[in-house]
Amino acid sequence: MSTQTASNQLESLKQYTKVVADTGDFESMKEYQPQDATTNPTLIYTAVEMPEYAPLFDKAIADNKGSSLTGDALSRQVMIDLLVAFGSKILNIVPGRVSTEVDARLSFDVNGSVSVAKEIIALYEKNGISRERILIKLASTWEGIKAAEILKKEGINCNMTLLFSMAQAVGAAQVGAQLISPFVGRILDWYKKDTGKDFAGAEDPGVQSVQQIYTYYKKFGYATEVMGASFRNTGEIIELAGCDLLTISPKLLAELAANKGTLEQKLCADSAKEADIEKLDIDEKAFRWMLNEDQMATEKLSEGIRKFGQDIVKLENKIVAAL
Repeated sequence: MSTQTASNQLESLKQYTKVVADTGDFESMKEYQPQDATTNPTLIYTAVEMPEYAPLFDKAIADNKGSSLTGDALSRQVMIDLLVAFGSKILNIVPGRVSTEVDARLSFDVNGSVSVAKEIIALYEKNGISRERILIKLASTWEGIKAAEILKKEGINCNMTLLFSMAQAVGAAQVGAQLISPFVGRILDWYKKDTGKDFAGAEDPGVQSVQQIYTYYKKFGYATEVMGASFRNTGEIIELAGCDLLTISPKLLAELAANKGTLEQKLCADSAKEADIEKLDIDEKAFRWMLNEDQMATEKLSEGIRKFGQDIVKLENKIVAAL
């Protein structure tokens, strides 16, 4: 497809960037035909509250009713079955990959994260789905990055989520993480609250953060993919046309599809290679210090882990009530 034949902004965007559906809703995926899909605890909890997805939830419960497991171990197994059930259904719709998230409460537990990631992959493979089509989502803590490093050596690729800073991005790239998800909209939220001002287009600090990370990766030849996430408006998406991937909610996908015209490619690997920037070398001490010095990233990472943890608890409570 050429820019002349794109009928709307969504089709135009797909020429420069892999579009990923940020949803647990299968119908939205069918409608907008993304390459990949990503889920998180909030999206899964929202989905299982909808009647059309009750069969997936009911099956996960039924499959474990006769289990020898009890208590937390049982509800945890149901949770993993449910996440993989959603992911497997999604992979019947999208041609690429699906991201499945490890429990946010393991964000500071390297071994715990690795263990759950392996369980998730094993269950996908039992269902006939190869690990190449799965991205394990881990919070971009130091421990999450170390877990990604271990998993990479076993052929398990990771999506580093809740990423708000260059320290996290460099740390993820150094260990060869497959993909990072910088949270554009949440960065914007913080700066709007902190300054009392609004930002739009190229002035959006979330957009600027992704541009900076993308430029750094392409300049220094890192293979880690950059996937902008958590958008608040289509203006942010338009400014990041050309990013490796963008994960977009159904609402914003609909807006892009409704807007006629084409988009200009804003990010380009060749241009990034000409950037005058210095390479960083980040170990644990440097990572923790840089993150500590970045108030926005520290607060948003902490808040994101708490919120995802809370939604995991909501899902667990629903599971326990049904068992």
